[in-house]
Amino acid sequence: MSEDVVWLTIFVLSVFVGIEVISKVSSTLHTPLMSGANAIHGVILIGAVLVTGAADSGLALAVGLVAVILATINMVGGFVVTDRMLQMFGGRRAPQRKDQQ
Repeated sequence: MSEDVVWLTIFVLSVFVGIEVISKVSSTLHTPLMSGANAIHGVILIGAVLVTGAADSGLALAVGLVAVILATINMVGGFVVTDRMLQMFGGRRAPQRKDQQ
């Protein structure tokens, strides 16, 4: 069996496992898990940058570039979603009076 088929199989299986794990998370646990996932996405981004830097072919460089872009979007999006979710849990602020500005 070729090495490419092995890597493709691992990728497809990890996608299925990821979908199953994420779909089972209740909404109460979503915010704490997002915070932890953001840290993991940072590690993934660093790994993608390191692997892309060591690429020796044009195809590997292109795939690495796509990985860096997707990891960056995923990490930044995770922080944006977490921030918005945390704002939902915050209390409402009293409106400021004009003399306090």
